[in-house]
Amino acid sequence: MDNEIQLISDDDGLAVIGNPTDVERFLVSEGLSSKDLGLHRFKSVFGTGASVAQAGSEIAANSGRWVKLTQESAQRLKKFGLMETKTPGVSHAMLGKPGSIKSWLQIEKGAGSFLTNPARLAGAAGIMAQLAMQQTMDEITDYLATIDEKVDDVLRAQKDAVLARMIGVDLVIEETMTIREQVGRVSEVTWSKVQAAPATIAETQAYALRQLDALAEKVERKSKSKIGDLATATNEAESKAQEWLAVLARCFQLQDAIAVLELDRVLDAAPEELNRHRLGLRAARQNRLDLISRSTERLVARLSAAADKANSKVLLHPTKSPAVVQSSNHVATGVNDFHGRLGIESGRQSSDARRWVDAAAEARDKALETGAKGVGAAISLGNETLDRASSVKGKLSSGIAERASRWRGNEEERAEEG
Repeated sequence: MDNEIQLISDDDGLAVIGNPTDVERFLVSEGLSSKDLGLHRFKSVFGTGASVAQAGSEIAANSGRWVKLTQESAQRLKKFGLMETKTPGVSHAMLGKPGSIKSWLQIEKGAGSFLTNPARLAGAAGIMAQLAMQQTMDEITDYLATIDEKVDDVLRAQKDAVLARMIGVDLVIEETMTIREQVGRVSEVTWSKVQAAPATIAETQAYALRQLDALAEKVERKSKSKIGDLATATNEAESKAQEWLAVLARCFQLQDAIAVLELDRVLDAAPEELNRHRLGLRAARQNRLDLISRSTERLVARLSAAADKANSKVLLHPTKSPAVVQSSNHVATGVNDFHGRLGIESGRQSSDARRWVDAAAEARDKALETGAKGVGAAISLGNETLDRASSVKGKLSSGIAERASRWRGNEEERAEEG
């Protein structure tokens, strides 16, 4: 039947399946960008004989597109009332656009509902999981390019054996992914090439996390020392953290590539296990994200504490204190971007470097309150304008601009009064 589509969601993405024209109309009406779902790969879960012939004809008559869900798009799709299925974590809805009705409406069933079979629904969920991971892999590639830091260069600059093995694993996985693209499946021979890779990747990830923890511990120790020592430690953290974030990003990218290959292998060898394997990979992936999040947030917290101390000492150390805060904010911004590429939510706020004049003005006000008029006469620099509500991502610069505008306004007022 025309004007009829199916929606399948696993919370990370949405599959839209139906007549190619109807699928395109739906995507355009909802303003959703998409990529090919790869319906031809469903044949692996249909069995043999007559079921394969039927599935083949259904696939030929339908188009499948995949949409990465954002908070906004997921909220919009709630109006279609996707219902939970017997496949854990997967919801489904049939939509129709009969007659002159302009809006897509939920319908109970449709003639083209070939995904009502649980095995087919599990197959769809598995392929959607692969597309979601491949999307993250692409975003990590963009991340590594935008930070102007090729992870291969970082790895090759290291003499450590763990990182050296990582380069070899990278090449093997890249080769296996190329074979997969050419052949359309992962055979036993192809899978044998990468079976040992996860252990090496995990070892490298653990090494990079230890390096970030070491930077955090050093900053914490130096926070109890002189501001000069603290400035040196935070500067080192700023220069080294980005490198280890790049290594972690590459590890995560390769782990997702292995998961994509695993799902292909299970789809080919034991399709009845596909959904359980998909859920297992999802849980393992979340565990990795939690581990990375704890380590990176620990580093940001230590640097934030260092920035607080530096701000309190800015009057005595007008050069080194702002440097500590700047390093802290640079690392926090880098971690925030890194989290965004991996899908980790970040809520850390930046610390604005207190200008020497702000601290001096605060000292003047306190001195005036206690009767020390000499300090007030010597320092006529305005009121404190510290504003620490700026967020890491995009708001730091605007906050500084606003303070600069207010400072100029204060100067003009004082000039007029004079």
